[in-house]
Amino acid sequence: MSRCFDGSQVAYKRGDGAEAKEQSNRGKEHQANMKRLNREASDWIYVKNNEDSAPGEIDLHGLYVKEAIYRTEIAIREARSRGDGQVNLIVGQGLHSKGGSAKIKPAIEELMRNEKLAAQIDPDNAGVLIVKLDARDGMGADEINRRLERNDEGCVVM
Repeated sequence: MSRCFDGSQVAYKRGDGAEAKEQSNRGKEHQANMKRLNREASDWIYVKNNEDSAPGEIDLHGLYVKEAIYRTEIAIREARSRGDGQVNLIVGQGLHSKGGSAKIKPAIEELMRNEKLAAQIDPDNAGVLIVKLDARDGMGADEINRRLERNDEGCVVM
């Protein structure tokens, strides 16, 4: 793909517009195929990882961050439509991530903050986030702020 785009630039600079266009079109075709194959791989990984998952639980292992966010948004939407009170997201601890630093977990935690959803780490498994879909089931950011402002409960554990 990059060779095609590079070749397109070289052809353009030497004044061969037809060759530049041909190389560019080939590069775009390779790029489209790459995206399609990545989507197929992501779908396959997600389905395979979740074939034995319990209802209300999704495993995000093996996905890129953007794919994990996309799958999480869908899972939350579907869980809400079923009337589920929570979703368990298996995000892992980052042990297999490049550099050994978690990528999916912090991204999903940020998504939960942005969506104003209460989430907590499973006390039995630090690689699982328990997301409360019903505000009565957990403390969201607004409730935490109210309690901090009242300051009559000593402390708030987050």
